[in-house]
Amino acid sequence: MFEGDSLARRAGDSSEEPAQPIHFDMASEIEAADAEFEESAPPAQSRRGGGDPFFGYLIAMALAFGLMPLIPFNADFRYVLVWALLAFFGVMAWLFGTMTRIEREAPEDIAWGAIFGVMVGAPLLLVGGTTLGTTAQLMFTVGAPDAPVMLTAGAVFSLLIFTQPLAETLFFRGLLQGDRSLWLVGSLSSLWSVVLLLPMLNVGRYPVVAVIISVILVMINLIYSYVRQRNGLAAAWVCQMVVNFVVFFLPYLGS
Repeated sequence: MFEGDSLARRAGDSSEEPAQPIHFDMASEIEAADAEFEESAPPAQSRRGGGDPFFGYLIAMALAFGLMPLIPFNADFRYVLVWALLAFFGVMAWLFGTMTRIEREAPEDIAWGAIFGVMVGAPLLLVGGTTLGTTAQLMFTVGAPDAPVMLTAGAVFSLLIFTQPLAETLFFRGLLQGDRSLWLVGSLSSLWSVVLLLPMLNVGRYPVVAVIISVILVMINLIYSYVRQRNGLAAAWVCQMVVNFVVFFLPYLGS
């Protein structure tokens, strides 16, 4: 009796809604699974131009040593080749790696790069103008020892203001200094500058000049790395352009 009444009430209860079929959203399930996998997966390792930048550094150093027989007859060709190699590594890392890119820079950062360049270059020019003039002559003189030929001002300007700052900024301050200390990068770039330029300075005849220029090279390379850390890659680039203009190009014009 009670069981029949219960069945009757269930059959006549129109307020109870029928059970709805269950639908599975396959796309949502896949997206959720992918998101969970990405969160649990380890972070991908960064690429730096397809390899270790220290390997590129060793190749560039080996090329700088290997091309020393070009001194003094084709010293300018040696400059172009080794700086072109540094620029190649830097550009490849910029295009295909994770090197810091120059984007929309703040004007004050660019200004600070120029200010640091003047702060470093002007005192050196005032105190050691004669030594810098001799250095600039030795750096950009080619030909036989008995018939030396100084490069034209246009060629020297192109090497100092465009070629060298572009190559060394992209490689050292861009590729190497991305996640390394300024002291390490400053030391490596200083060693590079000494190896590249010291063979041009006739160390046996001008030992004091060689020592002074070596100290200057170490100092300015550390400054470039500091500016890179403080104000960015473009600021370091501008800083090197200004330093080269004041410390080497102006004395070259006056020599």
